[in-house]
Amino acid sequence: MAQRAQQIASHLNFPSGLLAGQVAIITGSGQGIGAECARLFANEGAKVVVCDVDSAKSEAVAKSINDASPNRAISVPGDVTDPNYFPVLVKKAAEFGNGKIHIIVNNAGYTWDGVIHKMTDKQWDTILAVHNTAPFRLVREAAKYFRVKDGEPRVIINISSTSGTHGNAGQANYSLAKAGVTGLTKTIAKEWGPQFGVRANTIAFGHINTRLTQAKESGAFITTPDGQRISLGIPQSQLASRKGDDDAAAYKDIPLGRPGSATEAASAVMATCSPLFAYVNGQTIEVTGGRNI
Repeated sequence: MAQRAQQIASHLNFPSGLLAGQVAIITGSGQGIGAECARLFANEGAKVVVCDVDSAKSEAVAKSINDASPNRAISVPGDVTDPNYFPVLVKKAAEFGNGKIHIIVNNAGYTWDGVIHKMTDKQWDTILAVHNTAPFRLVREAAKYFRVKDGEPRVIINISSTSGTHGNAGQANYSLAKAGVTGLTKTIAKEWGPQFGVRANTIAFGHINTRLTQAKESGAFITTPDGQRISLGIPQSQLASRKGDDDAAAYKDIPLGRPGSATEAASAVMATCSPLFAYVNGQTIEVTGGRNI
């Protein structure tokens, strides 16, 4: 125990960054919160594996990181619902990290909303595949790089939502999936924490400014593997009903009075991965600006 505490303490001396020398896989990092995570991690000394279903966006994020700090990022684009993707992703990440992987951030995801009595099996199965099956498969594939005793930190972050911690009308599939993430996280913490010191935590976001919280009419969409186009966001009429005549009214239940930015959300992820959170394990951390307190 004392030796482990000393190893952790040694990581608190971080002249080259909070994540110096670590290798991180961040899914869904071609845009939004994931892209901000990739940039922040790289700024804190990590080598980052950028992965997104959109190869152009994945490549662009990796290039922007390498332009600032050469050889700090690689792009390994792919579809997280494809079981053949993870062996490739993990192999390339380990090669990039000289045989080591330290951090996984299971961030990839989207919504496909519908009220319970109208939701299709396809909507249900797709969202569970993206938010539950995919993180499990990635963690399982990377197990041999986390179940090690080399004195170096290992962290897994599973991204959830307040839809998972509190439920949300029109999101039975997403709410169940995001609630399930918590169980996966706690199980990782209990299985891999005692012998290997792996930390696993869930971060549940509230209202963060991303394509999932913008007006659906703005045109953001994702295409499923079978070619179906899914519109993302919140209907303009629903947003307008929240605001009424006062924009601030839309955020009256958030004590900070505003939504969070993608950078603020990513900062919470980075902090939880860092040595500053070395004794935080198996927790669900809500990043909401105070909503639901």
